[in-house]
Amino acid sequence: MGVALGWGFTLVVTDAGAVFSCGISTNAILGHGSLDCEVLPRRINALMHTGRRFVAVAAGHGHALALAEEGELYGWGDRGACGHGCVTRTPRRVAALTGSLIDERVKLVDAQGGASCAVTEKGELFTWGSSNFFNLGHGVDTPQATPKRVQGLGGRRLAAASISVTHTLVADEDGVVWALGLSLPLAIAATPDPGEQNAYVKTPTPIQTLRVRALKSP
Repeated sequence: MGVALGWGFTLVVTDAGAVFSCGISTNAILGHGSLDCEVLPRRINALMHTGRRFVAVAAGHGHALALAEEGELYGWGDRGACGHGCVTRTPRRVAALTGSLIDERVKLVDAQGGASCAVTEKGELFTWGSSNFFNLGHGVDTPQATPKRVQGLGGRRLAAASISVTHTLVADEDGVVWALGLSLPLAIAATPDPGEQNAYVKTPTPIQTLRVRALKSP
């Protein structure tokens, strides 16, 4: 059903909702709790034991994410991007998106490098991980260890999102594309702050010259 490629490792989701991994297991990134490499795809037991059916996976440089059909997000790997704020050798549910005071069901997830993002069923954007290029949209370039809601989208319901090391693009249900991060690859002009060599879009900004086909949430 889905494939995600990280740095030296691969994640696969089957039609039955099982998640397999293979490749290099630096920091136990394969999710099996060990540093052993896997030449052939091996099912991740920690996800199987949740009893959930998984529908999507995402992979960064040293972290991985798996999305369950019920909207639960599981993460493991690098402490800065897996969503737990600490190194996690086997998948576990991301607590920042669930608990007694919050229950954000995720519908879309993406990851690259050391950054991650998720769009909830309410159409809200959460980001976390590295923010060297202001690509998380929180107005600062400091890392965010756990998922944090991005403000400044004007209450728009999001239908798509993609994050990279340097920039992030999201689209709302009206087809408006919003930009974050290093301005050069965003097709949007920005003036560098004094003392900065590059120009950054530090909070969500619509790209006036770009529209996509109107999207509706699943």
